[in-house]
Amino acid sequence: MTTYDTPGDATGDAPDEQADLLGWVHARLEVFGLAVEGRVSWPHVRPWGVVVRVPTASGPVWAKAVEPALRHEVAVTTLLARRRPDAVAPVLGADTARGWLLLADAGETLREVAARERTLAPWHDALALYASVQRDVAPEAAALLDDGLPDLRLPRLPDLYADLVGRLAPDLGDVGASALAAVPLLRDLCAELAATGLPDTLQHDDLHDAQVFVRDGRVRILDWGDACLTHPFLTLAVTLDGVLAWGLDDEEASEDTTPYLESYLAGWAGAGSPDQLVAASRAARRLGWACRAVNGHVPQDPESLRTTRTRLRMFLDGRAG
Repeated sequence: MTTYDTPGDATGDAPDEQADLLGWVHARLEVFGLAVEGRVSWPHVRPWGVVVRVPTASGPVWAKAVEPALRHEVAVTTLLARRRPDAVAPVLGADTARGWLLLADAGETLREVAARERTLAPWHDALALYASVQRDVAPEAAALLDDGLPDLRLPRLPDLYADLVGRLAPDLGDVGASALAAVPLLRDLCAELAATGLPDTLQHDDLHDAQVFVRDGRVRILDWGDACLTHPFLTLAVTLDGVLAWGLDDEEASEDTTPYLESYLAGWAGAGSPDQLVAASRAARRLGWACRAVNGHVPQDPESLRTTRTRLRMFLDGRAG
């Protein structure tokens, strides 16, 4: 008999609002000759959705249900599973209309591996993989937009930024006036990056060490709910300066990010000279924080307002976060 761990109830039946999801999971598992064996648990219950761990005789599988604004994650993940199955966990089920995904287990997070093995080395494989994925799916840009992927391409980003900071300026404290005054700078940075000629493509926009998974020595990239369509290098703000620069012990500027940048840019070899790519990465590492502020802000959420203020300050300071 299947049992459930649910928020506030470790032994009872699954709550009514999640019963449809579990019914769908059971039906999808039957397609693969699998059945639930053991306790179903809900390790992540958030405003944006839920993640469910479902045990089977062949190991755990993971169901995810997201809110309407994030349902493009289902389309992105299924596209990647089709074009680059080496880059994501196998998809056992997908319902774009309802925002449901069922994935095979992808292993441990890179955060877990790094804490145990005291190394960031798998990031080199992850960044090389990610760059190759970005190049491969660039031709799918129109299809991704049709599937609801947020459009933060460089020609649009300055107006989106100006609209955001214009609305939020009274609540941004000392950051508000500076953020408004930086609109011309942002336009210049967008023009600089556009001149590189790199294609608009899938940009994860939240690529940190709990989104990269390692299994049998292979890395995979999951959790594409924050993804958008824009210049590929904007990803470097979060990944290099928001994560890797802090090293194994979460100490600011404790890790040299140059080798990781080189691993990523190697995936873009031939798209420009090495010097051109490095120069573009510098502009992108600043502009990426503005993109993250626009893409990640949740209205009427005090915590999101604080996070947005921090991201805007990182953009304004032009330094690592």
